[in-house]
Amino acid sequence: MPAAEISEQISLAGKEASGTGNMKFMINGALTIGTLDGANVEMSEQVGRDNIYIFGHTAPEVEELWRKGYASSYYYNRNPELKAAVDYLQTGFNGRSFADIANYLLYSFGVSDPFMCLADFDFYQDARRKMFADYKDREKWNRMALHNIAGAGFFAADRSIREYAENIWHLKPVKVQNKK
Repeated sequence: MPAAEISEQISLAGKEASGTGNMKFMINGALTIGTLDGANVEMSEQVGRDNIYIFGHTAPEVEELWRKGYASSYYYNRNPELKAAVDYLQTGFNGRSFADIANYLLYSFGVSDPFMCLADFDFYQDARRKMFADYKDREKWNRMALHNIAGAGFFAADRSIREYAENIWHLKPVKVQNKK
């Protein structure tokens, strides 16, 4: 993980899929591009929204889309770039078809695109473009990386264990006295 400059943590907000792996990237200076889910929520609180690339629907917006009847075909049909990418999966490349992925996104039995990849595609593209533009500005990128390194201290194991002990296990600290 020390060689990475970018950590992609792509999950659906509310699914709690991004975990502590991206914090390991963070402590080594990598910048995160991801949804407002899991560890990304805490990371953005520590480093500020200007030092992380958050994109996509929020958990309440995801719930609202499900309630209204999410249809991935809506996003597929209204975005030519997205349509071309999904169609390319159908056609395949290097002698291999990826139609099963395209079908999963568009026509799967039950719920198509259960992680709303197509709904978040435009948000992802916008965040990715901004990230690549920022990457070209080395001073800005390095400053952002330093904010991430400095903000990573919050995620130290001592604090995590203390919070688990207090909030989940409901344990009180034991004071140990030195005997001489």
